[in-house]
Amino acid sequence: MAIYAIGAYYDEDVSVKFISQAIAGPGWGVEKAPELHQFVRSLKVGDVVYIKSVPPSSPDIIVKGVGFVVDDEIVLDSSVVSIGRNIKWLVVKHFRIPKPAEKNNVRLNTMYEEFHPLVQSEILKKLFNNCDK
Repeated sequence: MAIYAIGAYYDEDVSVKFISQAIAGPGWGVEKAPELHQFVRSLKVGDVVYIKSVPPSSPDIIVKGVGFVVDDEIVLDSSVVSIGRNIKWLVVKHFRIPKPAEKNNVRLNTMYEEFHPLVQSEILKKLFNNCDK
């Protein structure tokens, strides 16, 4: 299991659509973003994903949802994403994580694997607290 951050702003915030349609993925077609399509294909069942927003002026990472990949299906017929994965969203209430001090900041990327221990800890804490209810 790994933890991945996914942006949901494609000329508008589509995070609500991600959650309502139980999906996540990029908005660009394979011709414009072949690396993101390969990234989505590489996700595994059980991987944790979170919807993030990281405005440059904000001191925080804004998390809009946390869930996990539920199956190995590659979704190609969505009206929201060009390629996607089915996600079970368990945390849908927004919360914030202070941006950690880091040298190799990937926060503005559309998708990335989360390696920062502080961010990983906060994501898992919210996920497990939600499962206890």
